[in-house]
Amino acid sequence: MRAALVALSLVVAGAACADEAFVTNQTGDDLTVLDLAAGKAVATIPIGGKPAGVAVSADGARVYVTSPEGKSLTVIDAAARTVIDRIALEGGPLGVSVHPSGTPVYVADWYAKHVLVVDPAARAVTARVEVGASPSGLAVTPDGATLLSADRDSDQVSLVDLRTLKRVATIPVGQRPFGVTIDRDGRRAYTANVASNDVSVIDLATQKVVGVVKVGERPYVVGLAAGKAFVSNQYDESVSVFDVSTLKTLATIPVGEYPEGVEASADETKIYVANWFSNAVSVIDVATLKVDRSLDVGDGPRAFGAFIRATPAQAGP
Repeated sequence: MRAALVALSLVVAGAACADEAFVTNQTGDDLTVLDLAAGKAVATIPIGGKPAGVAVSADGARVYVTSPEGKSLTVIDAAARTVIDRIALEGGPLGVSVHPSGTPVYVADWYAKHVLVVDPAARAVTARVEVGASPSGLAVTPDGATLLSADRDSDQVSLVDLRTLKRVATIPVGQRPFGVTIDRDGRRAYTANVASNDVSVIDLATQKVVGVVKVGERPYVVGLAAGKAFVSNQYDESVSVFDVSTLKTLATIPVGEYPEGVEASADETKIYVANWFSNAVSVIDVATLKVDRSLDVGDGPRAFGAFIRATPAQAGP
């Protein structure tokens, strides 16, 4: 938040950002809020319906959580850490992404060949967008123009024009793509391909795969930070790291058991990895490529999606 008063300008200029993590705990039916600077849980929010997918809005005001078994989308006030709505959905809501403007919200229906377009204010599905079979991970380009859907059982990524809500392209990738991540420039996308144990690198301008990187067994999600890609390998209890320019492997980092959700801090100095079977989040230092610490969360953390929220730190006295 920018200060309007000149007298406060020096204080505001020196303020840092503190990150929070909103980690879905599928087995525990809840969500853990982590203060990442303090390294501890500060809230537990009941969700229900076996929550899995999560998306924090670009302004940090709202957090959206999908419950595949509860067939719902839970809306959370991020600052207050309270549930403000639950919106009934159909099918098996899994992946979720928010338009950069804050609305609408896009939800992948795992059991169908479409993505639901949800208006949170109206509490309604306003459209269904055709994609491939078993859509899982979703991501919106930074300019808000295009939605990417990782269509797991079609071995492809669908590109959807968000002005027309029509699919405009399909891009063949590896086998069983699950997580899809777009870089901050909106130039490239990365899919973690569960069955072929690799990552497909997509050039969004040409709509073509420009590289394939072998990683560990059953890769789930790709996180990006400081020119590096971090890939959670579910069966190997590790994170593979490669250089996004050269596509050369840099390291394999041991983490907790069955790692899934991966995301970078706002300043790209840390990577956070949710370990489903360890009930913990591993914190990786991006510079050293080593695990700094492990943070306890709830039962069965998945954190599938954008789960990090950057918040303005309070100014000192």
